[in-house]
Amino acid sequence: MGKTSATGFFGHPSGLATLFFTEAWERFSYYGMKAILLYYMYDRVSEGGLGIPAETARSLVAVYGASIYLAAIGGGWLSDRVLGASRSTLYGGILIMCGHICLALPAGATALYLSMLFIVVGTGLLKPSISTSVGQLYPSQDERRDSGFTIYYMGISVGALIAPLAVGTLGEKYDYHLGFGLAAAGMAVGLVVFVLGQRHLGDESKRPTNPIRLADIPRGWAAGVLAGIGLLVLLVVLTDSFSAGLVIDLISLLAIALPVAYFTVMLRSPRVTGAERSRVLSYIPLFLAAVCFWVIQEQGAIVLAQYAQESTDLDAFGFGIPASWFQSVGSLVLILIAPAFAVLWIRLARRDRQPSTPAKFSFGLVVAGLSYAMLVIPALSSGETHPLWLIGSFTLVTIGEICLSPIGMSVTTQLAPAAFATQTMGLWIASSAAGQGISAQIVGFYDRASAPLYFGVIGLSAVALGVLLVVFAPVIRRKMAGVGA
Repeated sequence: MGKTSATGFFGHPSGLATLFFTEAWERFSYYGMKAILLYYMYDRVSEGGLGIPAETARSLVAVYGASIYLAAIGGGWLSDRVLGASRSTLYGGILIMCGHICLALPAGATALYLSMLFIVVGTGLLKPSISTSVGQLYPSQDERRDSGFTIYYMGISVGALIAPLAVGTLGEKYDYHLGFGLAAAGMAVGLVVFVLGQRHLGDESKRPTNPIRLADIPRGWAAGVLAGIGLLVLLVVLTDSFSAGLVIDLISLLAIALPVAYFTVMLRSPRVTGAERSRVLSYIPLFLAAVCFWVIQEQGAIVLAQYAQESTDLDAFGFGIPASWFQSVGSLVLILIAPAFAVLWIRLARRDRQPSTPAKFSFGLVVAGLSYAMLVIPALSSGETHPLWLIGSFTLVTIGEICLSPIGMSVTTQLAPAAFATQTMGLWIASSAAGQGISAQIVGFYDRASAPLYFGVIGLSAVALGVLLVVFAPVIRRKMAGVGA
C-alpha cells in the first residue's frame, strides 16, 4: 500500500489519525516537561529544584531545545538510509520515554543530563520521521496536503494544551518529579497508539527511501570525526575550560553551522537534479524566516516563562494561576483556529486564490514580531503586568505559527530532493534548533529592567524581515519551479 486517496479521517487517509494521536501524546510529554523545566532548574534546592542561576538556566533550556531539534538532521539521515520512518518513530518514542523517566527520579543534575541525552536522540529520530510519514500519505499534487498537515499540527496542539495544565500543575504545586513522571506516562500512551495504528501507514514508511551502501561512506570519515571529537575533548581537559558557558556556545555554533553544511551537501550532491537544486535554493529564504520565527516562539518557555512567574500578577483573576499555565495559551488558540485555516487553504486553492508560500511565511513572521513588540507597553510599567498582555502575546505568535509552521512542513516535503526526503524534514526541524541556538546567546541579556528594549528590538527585527520576504517573494516562487508556490 503506497500513497492513498482514502478518506477515513475527516476526509483524509486513515493513517493521519495514527500519526495525529501519536504526535499528540509525544507533544504532551515534551511540552509538559518543558513547562516546568526552567523552574526546576533555577528553583532553590530546598524547594525541590537544582539551584542553577536563572541566566544560566535560560541559556541551558535554549540549547537543550536546540540540541533536540538539531538531532533531527542525524535522525532524518538514519531514517532515510537505515531504519525507515516507521521504525525511527518507534525507537525515538522509546528513548524519549526513558528520558522522562530519568527526570522523574530524584537524582539531581545527573538525571537531568542523562534525560537530555535520551530525549535529544529520541526526538531526533521521531520528529522528522513522523512528519515525513504524513507527507507519504498523499500523492504529490493532492490538494488536501496543506490541510492534512494543518490537521496533523492540531495533534501537536492538543498535547501541548493539556500538558502544562496537567504536568505544570502537578510539578509546580506538588513535586517536579511527579510532573516529569506524568510526562513519561504520556509518551508511553503515544507508543501504544503508534504500534496499534501502524497498519494504516503506507509501505513507504516501513523502509528507508535511500538505503545506504558501503560505497556511500567516504573512507576515513568515521575516523576523522572521532579524531576531531577526541581533539576537542583533549583541548577542553588540558585547558580546564569546561563550563556550562562552553557547552552553550558550542551547541549554539553547531546549531547554526550544521544547517549551512547540510544545504551545501544537498546543493552539491550528484543525486540532486537541476530542478531539485533550484527548489533547494528557493527553500533557503523560507528556512531563514523560520529561524527568525522560532527565536521568538521558543522563548515562550524561557523568557516569557520567567516573565510570567516574576513580573505578572498571577492573582489578577481572583485565584493563583500557576505560571506554567501560560504555556497552554498558544495551543488553545491553535486548536480553535487550525480547523478554520485547514478549510480556508482548500477553498482558496479550489478558487485559485490561495496565498503563495512566501506570503504565508511573511505574514506569520510579521505577526510573531508584533507579539513581542506589544510587550514593550506593559514592560515599561514598574508594576506587575496583567495576564491579558501575556495571553495576547501568546495568541499573536500562535496566529503567526499556524501560517508558517504547518505550511513549512508541507512545502518541505514538496521541495525536498527525492534522495534527501526525510533528511530535508530533519533540516526543517533544525530551523528550530538554529533559532534556539541564537536564543541561547541572547536570552542572557534579558532582565526585568531591560525588558522593554529586549522585546522591542527582537519584535521589530522580525517585522522587518517579514516585509523583506514579501519583496523577494516573486524570485522565490520562480525558483520553486512550480512546486508549493
